[in-house]
Amino acid sequence: MIKERMTPEELSRLTGYSRQTINKWVRKEGWKTSPRPGVQGGKARLVHVNEKVREFIRSACRTADEPQLPDIVAENNSLHSLLLTLANEMTPDEQKQLTTLMLREGISGLLQRLGIRDQN
Repeated sequence: MIKERMTPEELSRLTGYSRQTINKWVRKEGWKTSPRPGVQGGKARLVHVNEKVREFIRSACRTADEPQLPDIVAENNSLHSLLLTLANEMTPDEQKQLTTLMLREGISGLLQRLGIRDQN
C-alpha cells in the first residue's frame, strides 16, 4: 500500500530494492523528504510520495523469480477478477485512456487491436 509519506524501508519492501537503493533514488531524483518524527540524529527521513515518486516506483518495481499476483487473482483466476485488478493498478490517467479506447472501439475493435478477432 502506498501512503502519502513513507520511509525508505517501506519503499524497499514495496519495490523489492534495497533501502540503500531507495536512498540513492531520493538523492538522484530530488524527491522531497522530511524528518521522521520521534527519531533524532537527522538521518531518518520520510519520502513524500507524490505522483512523480509513484510513477518512478511503478516503473522500477522488481520482484523475486515469480511475479507476485494480488490475492484476488491468485484465488480466483477469472477474467473478471483479473480485469478489475489490472484496472485498480492503473493510474487515473491510464484508466481514462483505456475507458476512452473501449468506448470508441467497442468490444470488436478492442479484440481486433489485440489480434484476438480477425477483421471481417
